[in-house]
Amino acid sequence: MDAAFTAEQDEIRRTLRELLAKRSGPAEVRAAVATPEGYDTDLWHRMSGTLGLPGLALPEEYGGVGCGPAELALACEETGRALAPSPLLATALLAAPVIHALGTGPQRADLLPRIADGTLTCALAVPGGSLSLALGLTGDNASWVAGGGRAGGVQARAVDGGGWQLYGEVTQVLDGHSAGLLLVAAHAGGFARSRTLLFLVRGEAAGLVRVRQSALDATRSQGSIQLRHVEAELLGEEPVDVLGALAGAGRTAAVALAAEAVGAAQAALDRTVEYVGSREQFGRPIGSFQAVKHRVADLYVQVEAARSLTYAAAREPDGAPGGAGAGPLGSAGVSPHGNAGAGPLALAAALEALRTVAGETIQLHGGIGFTWEHEAHLYFKRATADELLFGPARRLRERAAQVTGLFGEVAA
Repeated sequence: MDAAFTAEQDEIRRTLRELLAKRSGPAEVRAAVATPEGYDTDLWHRMSGTLGLPGLALPEEYGGVGCGPAELALACEETGRALAPSPLLATALLAAPVIHALGTGPQRADLLPRIADGTLTCALAVPGGSLSLALGLTGDNASWVAGGGRAGGVQARAVDGGGWQLYGEVTQVLDGHSAGLLLVAAHAGGFARSRTLLFLVRGEAAGLVRVRQSALDATRSQGSIQLRHVEAELLGEEPVDVLGALAGAGRTAAVALAAEAVGAAQAALDRTVEYVGSREQFGRPIGSFQAVKHRVADLYVQVEAARSLTYAAAREPDGAPGGAGAGPLGSAGVSPHGNAGAGPLALAAALEALRTVAGETIQLHGGIGFTWEHEAHLYFKRATADELLFGPARRLRERAAQVTGLFGEVAA
């Protein structure tokens, strides 16, 4: 299998890196997260309108570019390198694939072009604080429940005229406070016809209350959503395979999240190498000491291993390296979802690499690295928050073992 990047993929990386270098430095990131939206809206318009990032993986018939997971991974590696806050994850990686998989023809024609050009941002609201489980990353999402019981959630009730109303609350919704469209998972049917459905809720709907929540990682804005008899539109037509669509989005998102973590880890490592090469102690750079060299070398190996796993997951057509369709990253014939076990494995490796590098960055920066205001803590917070949201790594690996049948039968 050829792991080389194409000229088009290299251009995506170069163009986005140049833009983010100018518009998303540490000072710009801190200023962006302090805005009501939680991100730089002008930068988002450039990323979407000029570069077309939200539509990279959408079909051309809906205004997208029609690329594959490799191009998404390249873009996310660059946004992760800059820790650029944006609606890209919530809109393009979580919401758009689900809308494309489940939406009716009119729903896709209405929503996907606006997602592709960046004029519509979305958020996926899953109750219970179990996003990773709902996406099938840390377990079989058949065990996930969208509402009801002591855990609360969201209840859906059919009303006269064929519409629906939602009642309940969802917390820790990525970009939930600012998205123009919410995809809300809700429980419908009571005991007799109990099922999980997805509903479209407009950001300005009556009875909808949204509040931005404090989050450990301010570059990943989160919101709390309260629904009080809110009018909603069913996504798709029953019967719909909601859990299958969420798992499919999870497989794509896992690779992109892994690439994002690899980018952040690489940026933290680059800053550390630069610092230990210039900081002097005992009349020489601390990077010249053998113990420091060994620590930095170990970090480099871990980051490169995570990067290799990530792009292997992005290019594997069916989980078999060198299988049909193998070639340059993202070549024709490669499944948009890749191997069901490869994504979680890559994400586990990337999250561990980011956590290790971020911790060592603080250590190797010495006293200044322990100050809360230092940029090293931006990477440390991202590493910790990502593992809480999408991990932990051990469960990602356990799920990968289940779906590949490593210790027995292949799981659903």
